[in-house]
Amino acid sequence: MVRKIIKIDEEKCNGCGICAGACHEGAIGMVNGKARLLREDYCDGLGDCLPACPTGAISFEKREAPAYDEAAVLASKREKEEEKLPCGCPGTESRAIERNNTSCDSVSVPSRLSQWPVQIKLAPVKAPYFDGAGLLVAADCTAYAYGNFHNDFIKNRITLIGCPKLDMVDYTEKLTQIIAGNDIKSVTVVRMEVPCCGGIENAVKQALQKSGKFIPWSVATITTGGQIKE
Repeated sequence: MVRKIIKIDEEKCNGCGICAGACHEGAIGMVNGKARLLREDYCDGLGDCLPACPTGAISFEKREAPAYDEAAVLASKREKEEEKLPCGCPGTESRAIERNNTSCDSVSVPSRLSQWPVQIKLAPVKAPYFDGAGLLVAADCTAYAYGNFHNDFIKNRITLIGCPKLDMVDYTEKLTQIIAGNDIKSVTVVRMEVPCCGGIENAVKQALQKSGKFIPWSVATITTGGQIKE
């Protein structure tokens, strides 16, 4: 049948993977660092992936394609849910865990990162993924010091990282442009307890003031022992 379906321009694709996360049907996957329509019968043609793409690599086209198979999509979703461990860790079948006597510590947990690049110096000042987003501005070391960083901080946020000491730069101007030029809903700062990390917190504070916007923000401080400081 001829119907509307998405088309991915691999030359424009930067491999960020946002579209794959935005596709609720699981039709899109990443192959060799590029987004690809893996199952035409999983694509409903509604295009939730289009606004997620920062490079404009996704568009609609009308062509011969299999009909959208909602039953197959639902069955695939149920299968993925059944593969989760009792503790909620995804990606490995619980029976295999029990058979191999493997603990949850050895199970691979997927990245919660939803955009690329993440370095403040490399990030664009305007991008579709910023609009309506909760922004995470984190010091480089925090993700290494705090074990559950992806789930507790990166999940459902757009992530920017940097180290004011090593980069030897004031992030204030760049962050001001990002906050002022996009519809940022909240800002979370994660820093280490060491004094040099104060630079990233101060940069965010000044950027919020200079943006002229009233945006809720918070600071989480990680100790060198890997705990959130009260």
